[in-house]
Amino acid sequence: MSIPQSGGGPIEHEGQLAEYLADGCKPKADWRIGTEHEKFGYCKDTLKPLPYAGERSVHAVLTGLRDRFGWSPVTEGENIIGLEKDGANISLEPGGQLELSGAPLETIHATCDEVNAHLHEVKSVADEIGVGFIGLGAAPHWTHDQMDMMPKGRYRLMTDYMGRVGTHGTQMMYRTCTVQVNLDFASEADMVQKLRVALALQPVATALFANSPFFEGTLNGHKSWRSRVWRGLDDDRTGMLPFVFEDGFGFEAWVQYALDVPMYFVYRDGRYIDALGQSFRDFLRGELPALPGEKPTLSDWADHLTTLFPEARIKKFIEMRGADGGPWRRLCALPAFWVGLIYDQGALDAAWDLAKDWDHETRQALRVAASVDGLQAEAGGVRMHDLARECLAIAEAGLKARGRPGAGGLIPDETHFLNALKESVETGRVPADELIAHYHDDWDGDVTRVFGAYSY
Repeated sequence: MSIPQSGGGPIEHEGQLAEYLADGCKPKADWRIGTEHEKFGYCKDTLKPLPYAGERSVHAVLTGLRDRFGWSPVTEGENIIGLEKDGANISLEPGGQLELSGAPLETIHATCDEVNAHLHEVKSVADEIGVGFIGLGAAPHWTHDQMDMMPKGRYRLMTDYMGRVGTHGTQMMYRTCTVQVNLDFASEADMVQKLRVALALQPVATALFANSPFFEGTLNGHKSWRSRVWRGLDDDRTGMLPFVFEDGFGFEAWVQYALDVPMYFVYRDGRYIDALGQSFRDFLRGELPALPGEKPTLSDWADHLTTLFPEARIKKFIEMRGADGGPWRRLCALPAFWVGLIYDQGALDAAWDLAKDWDHETRQALRVAASVDGLQAEAGGVRMHDLARECLAIAEAGLKARGRPGAGGLIPDETHFLNALKESVETGRVPADELIAHYHDDWDGDVTRVFGAYSY
């Protein structure tokens, strides 16, 4: 989850809210790729999650990265809660999941190099203190009571609120991990087409990256339990957003949607002020109960946008949010999948052709089916395995058309980053299928065997 945002000064009129989003428009030459991924840390001898403090802890990992690799600390009060360097930041999810939010980079080669360097750094620090990290969509056997809340004010507020508005909110906060990519748009029309493709085809990413069949020590009946968790989180701020597919959708429609999402907090002078359930519309009028008489800044608006959790969302860029955290190799496959689909106009048009005739019921049914069945999902007459094959073909063509070489020109383009996904389509097996097979066969029903087999 996000660190406090820096959006700008006072909001003088409501039109500035849409202008803030429109300011993200960039010419194609300036489009960038920002990859984010989360992973679980654990003590190698006990297989318990990392606490915030202690010799083997999140704090020890953060300070090790700071001292050894030159990261600058981000603090809240007296606590180090993140790190920054070269346009990237490392932050903490509520249960101590460590997240890299990568710098905006020009190619997938560069973003993958960044991921690799980060994981090598983390591993070198973690190995020395008996800590491991693993990429899964959901914690395989930990209970909520075992998770240590990280010392961030927004998490204290959110934890209580989640229990009031949904059934799975604290599971999302403390016991799930994702990989996502942030991508740019050129204009309002370009944003609209890309966001529609992103939402409609997000279930394909959920299926291809499904990697959370375990929860609390056993099979949970889903290949992506993380995706199931998001469906029981908070209906006000999650979902597939049917209004995005309506005529006339644009920045202003997103503003009206965001204004209808209840607030979590206002960040002032290093602390989070409780505004749970209150209205940003009231805030615009100076009538927010949490701060009577005070009007918001664009930084407050930027913060509020980080509390919307649909399957794809816009800020000054588009975030693709449907994939489980996973193996090292797939962390680079996720940006390749989406860059291939939407950064070439021919590929974007072809991707939209796949989904443009679906109604909301079909899109939602695919989302549910993907979480349960992965590539074996089927809904509304659409077979996920066939759809994934078509999407990968379009993505590969899009990456070839981009023609961004790597390794000093020895690698002609970025298509090889799709190889892990192509293998899944060829075999019909995604990471969750491998885990389930191990569970039934050589692991004898012991989900903790996943740590030895799949840690970074």
